[in-house]
Amino acid sequence: MREGRLRAVDVVAGALERIRQVDPQVCAFAEVWEEAAVASARAVDGRVAAGEWLPLAGVPIGVKGRNGLRAAGALIDAGCVAVGATAVPGPGTPWQTWGLGAHGRTVNPWRSDRTPGGSSAGAAAAVAAGLVPLATGSDGAGSVRIPAAWCGIVGLKATRGRFPSADRTGLAAPGILARYAADAQAYWRVVTGAADADAPSRGRVATGGADGFGVPGRPIAVFSPGLGYADPDPEPLALARAAAARLGDAGVVRLLRPEVPLRLEDPAPAWLALRARRTGGAVAPADVDPSDVEAAATVQGVNDRRLADFFARADLLLTPTTPHPPHGHAGPGERYSTALTWAFNLSGHPAISIPAGVGTDGCPAGLQAVAAHGREALLLAVAAAAEEETGVLLPPARPAEHC
Repeated sequence: MREGRLRAVDVVAGALERIRQVDPQVCAFAEVWEEAAVASARAVDGRVAAGEWLPLAGVPIGVKGRNGLRAAGALIDAGCVAVGATAVPGPGTPWQTWGLGAHGRTVNPWRSDRTPGGSSAGAAAAVAAGLVPLATGSDGAGSVRIPAAWCGIVGLKATRGRFPSADRTGLAAPGILARYAADAQAYWRVVTGAADADAPSRGRVATGGADGFGVPGRPIAVFSPGLGYADPDPEPLALARAAAARLGDAGVVRLLRPEVPLRLEDPAPAWLALRARRTGGAVAPADVDPSDVEAAATVQGVNDRRLADFFARADLLLTPTTPHPPHGHAGPGERYSTALTWAFNLSGHPAISIPAGVGTDGCPAGLQAVAAHGREALLLAVAAAAEEETGVLLPPARPAEHC
């Protein structure tokens, strides 16, 4: 489009047509802004014709929720065209899982009887079904990484505090869901305002490992099956472990087995207490026990120290993204899909989910990679190398059943 070989209006029209055809099955969008999107695309074409450099000229995107445009300003300025608001949990539905689109509940494009995950449900479903190449998300406990894993795409959560967040709890951070790691890298260059020196070509990334264990160009990675407290199901664990092994075999990372495995305290009570304590503002709700908040701070402090020690010796922490496969629309039961993700909302570390393969149920699983604060570029470089060197890139889902 920057070269004038394509027009933004044509690309956006194609995206809108695909949404008209497919979204009644996937229910990924709560609103589709056809007239506004076409007008925005015309404006992008005018800016390009006038000689303005737009790094993402005419790229159609979905934005999370009806108020998502407020968090997509940098992308819009870079030439992206917002085509609609993606589905999030509706009133009275648990935030962890569901999305409610204009046509009904949001489904996993790989299996309509399974959830896409949440709360960035529509964003992940829209990208996985090929409706848009990028969709914005927010991640307060895994809300970008879980749907990315279950829909077979890339999902990045930024370092806490790196960008503004409307979340009063301080647990949520902005993120992106993308079909390709290179698209997520393009997003990152736009929102950070500059190309990252941390993102070399062909997955060669600078290691930060200490104690003489680092190999130039190969970050040190450690795989943890459950972070010391979680008990993932055998299949998502096996898929994640195999994906980590492929990264090591391809030379993307140097996979090490530590003498003492990382053991974090279970973050569930801490996360829940902090969420309850801060959701209502500065004053704790009457039903929140102050001792729970104090205990939460203790757990958070212990985990912060253990993670700081870990990242002083290694570059990447690898885990399954979720402890179980995507469940049905009746819900996850007593299990938390967030078991392996919300520890890093408490600690603030950046984290990414990349495709790890497909389970026997026909649904994707994810490999989560976590890095030290501020090292999102390393995560994105590893995701790009995983696609290039290991060949784990799932095809777009092809929904066939009505939601």
